[in-house]
Amino acid sequence: MSRIKKIAPKILLSLPVPIVILVLWSQGVKYGWTLPFDIRLARVPAPSAVLRRIADLAVGGYLNDPYSGMLWKHTYASVVRVFNGFGLAAIIGIPLGILMGRSKIASELLEPTINLIRPIPVTAWVPLALIMIGIGDRSTIFLVFLAALFPIILNTVTAVEQVPERLLEASAMLGTSRVKALWKVVFPAALPGIIGGLRIAVGLAWALLVVGEMTGITVGLGAMITEAKEVSKTDLIVAGMFIIGILGFLSDRLIIWIVKLIAGRRPILAGSK
Repeated sequence: MSRIKKIAPKILLSLPVPIVILVLWSQGVKYGWTLPFDIRLARVPAPSAVLRRIADLAVGGYLNDPYSGMLWKHTYASVVRVFNGFGLAAIIGIPLGILMGRSKIASELLEPTINLIRPIPVTAWVPLALIMIGIGDRSTIFLVFLAALFPIILNTVTAVEQVPERLLEASAMLGTSRVKALWKVVFPAALPGIIGGLRIAVGLAWALLVVGEMTGITVGLGAMITEAKEVSKTDLIVAGMFIIGILGFLSDRLIIWIVKLIAGRRPILAGSK
Protein backbone atom coordinates (compact mmCIF):
# COMPACT_ATOMS: atom_id res chain seq x y z
CA MET A 1 0.00 0.00 0.00
CA SER A 2 2.83 2.39 0.86
CA ARG A 3 4.40 1.57 -2.51
CA ILE A 4 1.18 2.58 -4.29
CA LYS A 5 1.01 5.82 -2.30
CA LYS A 6 4.59 6.57 -3.31
CA ILE A 7 4.04 5.91 -7.02
CA ALA A 8 0.59 7.51 -7.39
CA PRO A 9 1.78 11.17 -7.17
CA LYS A 10 4.43 10.52 -9.84
CA ILE A 11 1.84 8.98 -12.16
CA LEU A 12 -0.59 11.86 -11.61
CA LEU A 13 2.16 14.41 -12.23
CA SER A 14 3.12 12.73 -15.51
CA LEU A 15 -0.42 12.78 -16.94
CA PRO A 16 -1.09 16.49 -17.74
CA VAL A 17 1.47 16.82 -20.54
CA PRO A 18 0.27 13.75 -22.54
CA ILE A 19 -3.34 14.83 -22.06
CA VAL A 20 -2.59 18.35 -23.35
CA ILE A 21 -0.72 16.91 -26.34
CA LEU A 22 -3.65 14.59 -27.17
CA VAL A 23 -6.17 17.45 -26.93
CA LEU A 24 -4.07 19.76 -29.11
CA TRP A 25 -3.43 16.93 -31.57
CA SER A 26 -7.14 16.14 -31.82
CA GLN A 27 -8.10 19.79 -32.27
CA GLY A 28 -5.31 20.38 -34.75
CA VAL A 29 -6.49 17.50 -36.94
CA LYS A 30 -10.11 18.58 -36.64
CA TYR A 31 -9.51 22.20 -37.62
CA GLY A 32 -6.57 21.63 -39.95
CA TRP A 33 -3.93 23.63 -38.09
CA THR A 34 -0.63 24.40 -39.80
CA LEU A 35 2.33 24.44 -37.44
CA PRO A 36 5.84 25.87 -37.95
CA PHE A 37 7.94 24.12 -40.63
CA ASP A 38 4.69 23.81 -42.62
CA ILE A 39 3.48 20.85 -40.55
CA ARG A 40 -0.13 20.32 -41.70
CA LEU A 41 -2.07 18.47 -39.06
CA ALA A 42 -4.96 17.88 -41.46
CA ARG A 43 -2.80 15.15 -43.00
CA VAL A 44 -2.17 13.46 -39.64
CA PRO A 45 -4.57 10.76 -38.36
CA ALA A 46 -6.69 11.63 -35.33
CA PRO A 47 -5.84 10.05 -31.96
CA SER A 48 -9.01 7.95 -32.16
CA ALA A 49 -7.89 6.48 -35.51
CA VAL A 50 -4.46 5.64 -34.11
CA LEU A 51 -6.01 4.03 -31.03
CA ARG A 52 -8.30 1.92 -33.21
CA ARG A 53 -5.31 0.87 -35.31
CA ILE A 54 -3.34 -0.17 -32.20
CA ALA A 55 -6.31 -2.19 -30.95
CA ASP A 56 -6.62 -3.87 -34.35
CA LEU A 57 -2.88 -4.60 -34.43
CA ALA A 58 -3.14 -6.18 -30.99
CA VAL A 59 -6.26 -8.32 -31.27
CA GLY A 60 -7.76 -7.80 -34.73
CA GLY A 61 -11.47 -7.49 -35.48
CA TYR A 62 -11.58 -3.73 -36.09
CA LEU A 63 -10.08 -3.04 -39.52
CA ASN A 64 -9.53 -6.60 -40.76
CA ASP A 65 -6.62 -5.88 -43.09
CA PRO A 66 -3.27 -7.72 -43.48
CA TYR A 67 -1.93 -6.00 -40.34
CA SER A 68 -4.74 -7.10 -38.02
CA GLY A 69 -3.49 -9.05 -35.01
CA MET A 70 0.14 -8.82 -36.18
CA LEU A 71 1.46 -6.61 -33.36
CA TRP A 72 3.03 -9.39 -31.31
CA LYS A 73 4.85 -10.90 -34.28
CA HIS A 74 6.37 -7.56 -35.28
CA THR A 75 7.12 -6.57 -31.69
CA TYR A 76 8.86 -9.83 -30.85
CA ALA A 77 11.12 -9.57 -33.90
CA SER A 78 12.09 -5.99 -33.07
CA VAL A 79 12.66 -6.67 -29.36
CA VAL A 80 15.00 -9.57 -30.17
CA ARG A 81 17.03 -7.39 -32.56
CA VAL A 82 17.27 -4.45 -30.17
CA PHE A 83 18.33 -6.46 -27.15
CA ASN A 84 20.83 -8.52 -29.13
CA GLY A 85 22.49 -5.39 -30.48
CA PHE A 86 22.22 -3.45 -27.21
CA GLY A 87 23.37 -6.41 -25.12
CA LEU A 88 26.43 -6.93 -27.29
CA ALA A 89 27.24 -3.21 -27.06
CA ALA A 90 26.97 -3.32 -23.24
CA ILE A 91 29.12 -6.46 -22.96
CA ILE A 92 31.87 -4.83 -25.04
CA GLY A 93 31.40 -1.17 -24.14
CA ILE A 94 31.39 -1.31 -20.33
CA PRO A 95 34.65 -3.29 -19.86
CA LEU A 96 36.30 -1.24 -22.61
CA GLY A 97 35.17 2.01 -20.98
CA ILE A 98 36.47 0.89 -17.57
CA LEU A 99 39.80 -0.07 -19.11
CA MET A 100 40.14 3.27 -20.91
CA GLY A 101 39.09 5.19 -17.82
CA ARG A 102 41.75 3.54 -15.65
CA SER A 103 44.58 3.03 -18.14
CA LYS A 104 46.24 6.01 -19.82
CA ILE A 105 47.90 3.70 -22.35
CA ALA A 106 44.58 2.06 -23.29
CA SER A 107 42.94 5.47 -23.58
CA GLU A 108 45.67 6.88 -25.83
CA LEU A 109 45.61 3.70 -27.90
CA LEU A 110 41.84 3.51 -28.45
CA GLU A 111 40.44 7.04 -28.10
CA PRO A 112 41.61 8.40 -31.50
CA THR A 113 40.08 5.47 -33.36
CA ILE A 114 36.82 5.66 -31.39
CA ASN A 115 36.53 9.41 -31.96
CA LEU A 116 37.20 8.88 -35.67
CA ILE A 117 34.47 6.26 -36.08
CA ARG A 118 31.93 7.77 -33.66
CA PRO A 119 30.86 10.79 -35.80
CA ILE A 120 29.99 8.56 -38.77
CA PRO A 121 26.17 8.35 -38.84
CA VAL A 122 24.82 4.85 -38.38
CA THR A 123 22.71 5.42 -41.49
CA ALA A 124 25.94 5.74 -43.48
CA TRP A 125 26.83 2.20 -42.42
CA VAL A 126 23.64 0.76 -43.95
CA PRO A 127 24.94 0.18 -47.52
CA LEU A 128 28.19 -1.29 -46.21
CA ALA A 129 26.34 -3.51 -43.73
CA LEU A 130 24.15 -4.87 -46.52
CA ILE A 131 27.22 -5.65 -48.64
CA MET A 132 29.24 -7.18 -45.78
CA ILE A 133 26.47 -8.99 -43.92
CA GLY A 134 23.49 -9.11 -46.27
CA ILE A 135 19.79 -8.54 -45.71
CA GLY A 136 18.39 -9.97 -42.49
CA ASP A 137 18.55 -9.87 -38.74
CA ARG A 138 22.33 -9.74 -38.49
CA SER A 139 22.71 -6.47 -40.40
CA THR A 140 19.99 -4.84 -38.26
CA ILE A 141 21.60 -6.11 -35.04
CA PHE A 142 24.96 -4.75 -36.26
CA LEU A 143 23.46 -1.28 -36.84
CA VAL A 144 21.76 -1.30 -33.42
CA PHE A 145 25.07 -2.39 -31.88
CA LEU A 146 26.88 0.55 -33.50
CA ALA A 147 24.23 3.01 -32.31
CA ALA A 148 24.46 1.79 -28.71
CA LEU A 149 28.20 1.17 -28.40
CA PHE A 150 29.68 4.66 -28.30
CA PRO A 151 27.36 6.25 -25.68
CA ILE A 152 28.13 3.30 -23.40
CA ILE A 153 31.90 3.62 -23.88
CA LEU A 154 32.04 7.40 -23.46
CA ASN A 155 29.77 7.54 -20.40
CA THR A 156 31.67 4.68 -18.78
CA VAL A 157 35.04 6.35 -19.42
CA THR A 158 33.81 9.66 -17.95
CA ALA A 159 32.25 7.95 -14.92
CA VAL A 160 35.41 5.91 -14.21
CA GLU A 161 37.68 8.95 -14.54
CA GLN A 162 35.59 10.73 -11.90
CA VAL A 163 36.01 7.99 -9.29
CA PRO A 164 37.95 9.59 -6.36
CA GLU A 165 41.50 8.30 -6.04
CA ARG A 166 41.10 8.14 -2.26
CA LEU A 167 38.68 5.23 -2.69
CA LEU A 168 41.34 3.26 -4.55
CA GLU A 169 43.99 4.25 -2.03
CA ALA A 170 41.74 3.06 0.81
CA SER A 171 41.05 -0.25 -0.94
CA ALA A 172 44.79 -0.75 -1.55
CA MET A 173 45.47 -0.18 2.15
CA LEU A 174 42.95 -2.93 2.90
CA GLY A 175 44.86 -5.31 0.64
CA THR A 176 42.61 -5.20 -2.44
CA SER A 177 44.56 -5.85 -5.63
CA ARG A 178 44.29 -3.43 -8.56
CA VAL A 179 42.36 -5.95 -10.64
CA LYS A 180 39.84 -6.67 -7.86
CA ALA A 181 39.52 -2.95 -7.19
CA LEU A 182 38.11 -2.46 -10.68
CA TRP A 183 35.13 -4.65 -9.78
CA LYS A 184 34.80 -3.92 -6.06
CA VAL A 185 35.54 -0.18 -6.07
CA VAL A 186 35.66 1.42 -9.52
CA PHE A 187 32.59 -0.25 -11.03
CA PRO A 188 30.21 0.48 -8.10
CA ALA A 189 31.43 4.06 -7.81
CA ALA A 190 31.02 4.65 -11.55
CA LEU A 191 27.67 2.87 -11.79
CA PRO A 192 25.43 5.98 -11.92
CA GLY A 193 27.35 7.26 -14.95
CA ILE A 194 27.32 3.83 -16.57
CA ILE A 195 23.55 3.63 -16.10
CA GLY A 196 23.24 7.01 -17.83
CA GLY A 197 25.16 5.65 -20.80
CA LEU A 198 23.00 2.53 -20.94
CA ARG A 199 19.81 4.60 -20.90
CA ILE A 200 21.01 6.82 -23.74
CA ALA A 201 22.17 3.76 -25.67
CA VAL A 202 18.90 1.85 -25.39
CA GLY A 203 17.02 4.92 -26.67
CA LEU A 204 19.34 5.16 -29.67
CA ALA A 205 19.00 1.43 -30.21
CA TRP A 206 15.24 1.76 -30.66
CA ALA A 207 15.67 4.87 -32.83
CA LEU A 208 18.08 3.12 -35.21
CA LEU A 209 16.01 -0.05 -35.26
CA VAL A 210 13.68 1.54 -37.80
CA VAL A 211 16.62 2.31 -40.10
CA GLY A 212 17.90 -1.24 -39.75
CA GLU A 213 14.50 -2.74 -40.51
CA MET A 214 14.14 -0.66 -43.68
CA THR A 215 16.74 -2.85 -45.39
CA GLY A 216 14.51 -5.50 -46.92
CA ILE A 217 13.25 -7.05 -43.67
CA THR A 218 9.55 -7.95 -43.77
CA VAL A 219 8.85 -8.55 -40.06
CA GLY A 220 9.42 -5.93 -37.36
CA LEU A 221 8.02 -2.58 -36.28
CA GLY A 222 10.37 -0.65 -38.55
CA ALA A 223 9.45 -2.88 -41.48
CA MET A 224 5.77 -2.34 -40.68
CA ILE A 225 6.23 1.45 -40.66
CA THR A 226 8.14 1.32 -43.96
CA GLU A 227 5.40 -0.75 -45.59
CA ALA A 228 2.73 1.56 -44.16
CA LYS A 229 4.48 4.53 -45.80
CA GLU A 230 4.39 2.78 -49.17
CA VAL A 231 0.63 2.19 -48.93
CA SER A 232 -0.08 5.61 -47.30
CA LYS A 233 -1.52 4.22 -44.06
CA THR A 234 -0.68 7.15 -41.78
CA ASP A 235 -2.59 5.69 -38.84
CA LEU A 236 -0.34 2.60 -39.01
CA ILE A 237 2.79 4.77 -39.18
CA VAL A 238 1.83 6.74 -36.07
CA ALA A 239 0.72 3.56 -34.28
CA GLY A 240 4.13 2.00 -35.00
CA MET A 241 5.88 5.13 -33.71
CA PHE A 242 3.80 5.08 -30.54
CA ILE A 243 4.53 1.39 -29.92
CA ILE A 244 8.28 1.95 -30.38
CA GLY A 245 8.08 4.84 -27.90
CA ILE A 246 6.35 2.62 -25.33
CA LEU A 247 8.89 -0.17 -25.81
CA GLY A 248 11.75 2.32 -25.48
CA PHE A 249 10.25 3.63 -22.23
CA LEU A 250 9.80 0.10 -20.87
CA SER A 251 13.38 -0.78 -21.85
CA ASP A 252 14.65 2.23 -19.93
CA ARG A 253 12.65 1.20 -16.84
CA LEU A 254 13.89 -2.38 -17.20
CA ILE A 255 17.53 -1.26 -17.13
CA ILE A 256 16.98 0.70 -13.92
CA TRP A 257 15.05 -2.17 -12.32
CA ILE A 258 17.75 -4.73 -13.16
CA VAL A 259 20.55 -2.52 -11.84
CA LYS A 260 18.64 -1.79 -8.64
CA LEU A 261 17.96 -5.49 -8.22
CA ILE A 262 21.65 -6.29 -8.57
CA ALA A 263 22.83 -3.39 -6.41
CA GLY A 264 20.30 -4.02 -3.66
CA ARG A 265 20.18 -1.16 -1.16
CA ARG A 266 23.42 0.55 -2.14
CA PRO A 267 22.96 4.32 -1.80
CA ILE A 268 24.67 5.02 -5.15
CA LEU A 269 21.38 4.25 -6.90
CA ALA A 270 19.20 6.36 -4.66
CA GLY A 271 18.90 9.09 -7.29
CA SER A 272 17.83 6.84 -10.17
CA LYS A 273 14.26 7.34 -11.29
